[in-house]
Amino acid sequence: MVGKKSASKVLFAMLLVLLLALAACNKTEDAKPADSGDKPEDKPKEETPKEEESGDKLYSIDDFSNIKTNEGSAIEGGSFTYGLVSDTAFEGTLNFNFYSGNPDVMVLNWFDEGFLTWDANYVYTNDGAATYKTSEDGRTFTFTIKDNVNWHDGQPVTAEDWLFAHEVLAHPDYDGPRAGDVLNIEGMAEYKAGTADTISGIEVVNDKELKITYLEATPSLITGGIWTYPLAKHIFGDMAVADISSSPEVRQNPVGFGPFKVDTIVPGESVTYVKNEDYWRGAPKLDTVTLKVINPNVVVQALEKGEVDTVSAFPVNQYPENADMANVEFLGRVDRAYSYVGFKLGTWDEENKVVKYNPEAKMADKNLRKAMWHAVDNNAVGDRFYHGLRWAGTTLIPPSHPEFHDATNPGAAYDPELAKQMLEDAGFVDVDGDGFREDKDGNELVMSYASMSGDDIAEPLAQYYIQAWEAVGLKVELLDGRLHEFNSFYDRVGNGGKDDPAVDIYAGAWGVGIDVDPSGLYGSNVLYNFSRWANEDNDRLLAAGISEDAFDVEKRKAIYNEWQALMVEEVPVFPTLYRSEVVPVNNRVLNYSIGDGTGMYRNEIAVTQDTPIAK
Repeated sequence: MVGKKSASKVLFAMLLVLLLALAACNKTEDAKPADSGDKPEDKPKEETPKEEESGDKLYSIDDFSNIKTNEGSAIEGGSFTYGLVSDTAFEGTLNFNFYSGNPDVMVLNWFDEGFLTWDANYVYTNDGAATYKTSEDGRTFTFTIKDNVNWHDGQPVTAEDWLFAHEVLAHPDYDGPRAGDVLNIEGMAEYKAGTADTISGIEVVNDKELKITYLEATPSLITGGIWTYPLAKHIFGDMAVADISSSPEVRQNPVGFGPFKVDTIVPGESVTYVKNEDYWRGAPKLDTVTLKVINPNVVVQALEKGEVDTVSAFPVNQYPENADMANVEFLGRVDRAYSYVGFKLGTWDEENKVVKYNPEAKMADKNLRKAMWHAVDNNAVGDRFYHGLRWAGTTLIPPSHPEFHDATNPGAAYDPELAKQMLEDAGFVDVDGDGFREDKDGNELVMSYASMSGDDIAEPLAQYYIQAWEAVGLKVELLDGRLHEFNSFYDRVGNGGKDDPAVDIYAGAWGVGIDVDPSGLYGSNVLYNFSRWANEDNDRLLAAGISEDAFDVEKRKAIYNEWQALMVEEVPVFPTLYRSEVVPVNNRVLNYSIGDGTGMYRNEIAVTQDTPIAK
């Protein structure tokens, strides 16, 4: 323990030295190019690793493949161990219709799935458990579930199950975060309001065929705008909707229709799966899969000892010293994710399911928010903490969606002198000479900062941002004087609809969907708009981005470029780092990939020997 803390302090000290040097010469660097995707053949090559003057190497995600090299022959059956990297237990809401946290998704993906899959360009295909056809006007979709798609208890997955999922998401007692995902359906508003007993826009044609008519034909429908997750009506149909998310059928004995079945669960710690012989793509090659939670601080040791075959996320800050790990192959891709700093600007109106923006909030002055963005050097953070495998964010559409990420928008470059001038001009001045600025009324200004715990660099990273803001005269303190683990952090920020008034600023991260549409995170009627910011131009542009006009890709680009510029100007949140995903996979593993559109599925994973290869 002492050694780890000491290492963190040394790393933090080194970073501060670097940042002081950068501030002295007022150096700014451009973010990395945004035109890299998931497929290795589409990625422009750079000369990497690069050497800095300090001798530290910078790596590029462009030099990784997202498909593992197969070496050796598969054995019959075998087991596979998956490390869920987290410093906290997974919550255990194990149903796609109810989960909220990413750790639960990692558990879900092994035993359940949606009806539709998508290609490398994030467009739905007909290769999933259901196929689809669209009407001439693009509003009506006819889905056909394949004949051999069955729940793990042997019951067929039906069109009624798909309809039932929509009915539950629209129910007034539904307590999950997905209600907004089904609003664009004819008759849904009336059903939600209780003025209709059925959803007029959904028709069960027969056991295997479902028709859904949407209010608007939008480009988002075929890139993530369809709710594809059924809910087993024969299991949950007689259950009160308010009781489903906490039921044993969700928490202890979940059922899906994916390649593996849940065998045993140690709540929050591990899950054992067995093969689903009846899986619609074909029986898995593996007999069993074990998922277990691994603390970020022991990921390397677990891989080296062969305790796991792969992990959900490898700390990219640890990649350089482990790049030559002999018993694994590192896969990589540009991640559909970004880190960000958010400012609390209001509260959530649970009754009306809308954001209540407060123009008098402590963080309401956009000049204060913009100055705080200019005060931090995210390029230095990406280089020194993540060795180039994370890099400065500029807009809120990440380069994982290169068609719509505006690479010409520079965001707010690191410029502490500009930050100081902005604060002065906005009336945030140091009245009493203590080195910290008061608010515009001359009162003490102390901002509370919520940040998540994690690996060894979580603390020094949080302290860097606090120190950077202090350098421009702003007093920021950690919420409760400490970091908070994943679940409690998001509870405080507002995941349950209750916004902790003690939080002024928070450091979060979003994994974005396959659809570029950002309204699910920043719309004025969505729970995940944790900053609680509302703005007419924001609503207008988000609506325009999924309108019929947006079928014209160039028009949609223009709309989202305008939206990205608006968010840079208003700064309800600002991106800190874009991310790469680096995943080590044991050399005994065959048929493994990360990312989308590879055409490889979990039932195909195989191994060449009984136990993982140790270093």
